Amino acid sequence: MKRLLAAALSMLFLLTMGCGTKMPSKDEKLSKLTIGLMPDTDSIPFIIAAERGYFAEEGVEVELVPFKSAMERDAALQSGNLDGAVSDLLAVIFARSGGFSLHATSYTDGNYNLVAGGNAGISSPADLHGKEIAISRNTIIEYVTDEILAVNGMGEQDVSKVVIPQIPVRLEMLQSGNLAAAVLPEPMASVAVASGSRYVTGSGDLGINPGVIVFSDASIQEKSASVRAMYRAYNKAVEYLNHTPRAEYIDLVMEKSGFPAPARDALELKPYRPAGLPAEKDVEEAVHWVKSKDLAGDYSYDDLVSKLLLEEK
Repeated sequence: MKRLLAAALSMLFLLTMGCGTKMPSKDEKLSKLTIGLMPDTDSIPFIIAAERGYFAEEGVEVELVPFKSAMERDAALQSGNLDGAVSDLLAVIFARSGGFSLHATSYTDGNYNLVAGGNAGISSPADLHGKEIAISRNTIIEYVTDEILAVNGMGEQDVSKVVIPQIPVRLEMLQSGNLAAAVLPEPMASVAVASGSRYVTGSGDLGINPGVIVFSDASIQEKSASVRAMYRAYNKAVEYLNHTPRAEYIDLVMEKSGFPAPARDALELKPYRPAGLPAEKDVEEAVHWVKSKDLAGDYSYDDLVSKLLLEEK
């Protein structure tokens, strides 16, 4: 009798647990994600994932929204119109300092290069003394600019920073001869060089990599399955880009990216890395720069980086 009672109680316990726990369904519909893109090479894997159907294969709907400036992108993130975006560590720090919950979820692979006008007389960083450099304020662009100056024994007092937030406008003004130099993401820097400007130096030469993909904390918590599915599709796009001749995807990229026409010939992609967490060194250096300019307080790695990609999938 006791054995029968124990068995009945065990069965009741299992049934109760089953009723209280929602088991994930294989066919359960994933939440839609809306992701902001910038006119740079970091956005290309998203374009490929969308156009080749990788998002659909993973069962996640992803809307891609293009932006021309970091300011516009960040405003959309903080207003709740985006779940995530192609961004940078500086944007994460500023968002958290302003009370908006945001984390980096993976690194990106784009370069940010200083390019000089063809007639500006600038062939090395030393020639930047007293010259105008077009930037966007308090962004990855200004961070790279300051790092270039510091490595070459200069400070921002040695140059004249001209704030031009929109990347296409910055490129156009450099090409028209109205600026001595500008810091631009790829492929805009290569477009400038192809039209007669001169490459001087960039983030690749400095060994810094502050570019990241970000998501709001609300999206990380409420749409984690969708974010993981997005990354599986992203990695498929990376694999495709790394093993496919350029000629097979360049027309698609040009059509969907909004890059200027010269980018078709100027664009040269280095191999992309599968999604992974930002290096602690890159995070620490970004925090140091922000603190040195009294723009925000101190932040740890875990304050800024979500380890969603390391969690059980």
